[in-house]
Amino acid sequence: MARLADVIAAFERRYDPSWAAEWDTVGLVCGDPATDVTRVHFAVDPVEVVAAAAVAAGAQLLVTHHPLFLGGTDSVAATTAKGRVVHQLVTNGAALYVAHTNADVAPADSVSDALAAAVGLTDVRRLDPVAELGLGRLGNLPAPVTLREFADAAAKALPATVWGVRASGDPDRMISTVAVAGGACGDLAEQAAAAGADVLLTSDLKHHRTSEAVADTGIALIDAAHWATEHPWLAVAADLLGRDLADAGTTVECTVSSTVTDPFTLHAHSPGD
Repeated sequence: MARLADVIAAFERRYDPSWAAEWDTVGLVCGDPATDVTRVHFAVDPVEVVAAAAVAAGAQLLVTHHPLFLGGTDSVAATTAKGRVVHQLVTNGAALYVAHTNADVAPADSVSDALAAAVGLTDVRRLDPVAELGLGRLGNLPAPVTLREFADAAAKALPATVWGVRASGDPDRMISTVAVAGGACGDLAEQAAAAGADVLLTSDLKHHRTSEAVADTGIALIDAAHWATEHPWLAVAADLLGRDLADAGTTVECTVSSTVTDPFTLHAHSPGD
């Protein structure tokens, strides 16, 4: 059996909190470091349904990618959704820990590394080959495909959401070199194009930035659900933590949430689409 403090220490050796952006909020949100931990549950979002699932699974620790209180707070009253998450976890003896931008920029086993693996890229390398830490990865497809074919493959490879993926660019252009960046990383379009990418797969693309990037650089862009681009990392992080603790002589079961917490719940096709 491991203490919460030991579990956090092992996890932070992989995802150092000091790597997080200055504006970010990572680390232990609630919980007693002296608590014994036998099960850890991983999820993207610290929302009520996820907290309930973690408690139902018997987890003493919920690890999420997204922060609960990114902008800070002066209350955890159960009168708000976020307050209810804290109360649900604490009442049931479960802690909450966040690894956000430190997991995004990790030199290995990052959110983008997991995304690259999910869509089948080979020869994966950092988008910025000089930086020790950084967003995004660059890789190759086993064989060139059209943008239309790659978008379809990405939609099948990523966790399902109601709106799937959308793409900007010539549907028939050939794709062989792919840049990926989990989360909202449309600002990497120019860097990805300069690195030789035919397409950037990311999320939360904006209308004007997308139009300008495609016109100015010739790169194609694929916009997937934010949640879907980050979910593949959960299994990677869970596996690493379980193996690291086992190597230290401690058995802790690590599980991954299957709950879809993408906030968009309906997609209606345009007439004639």
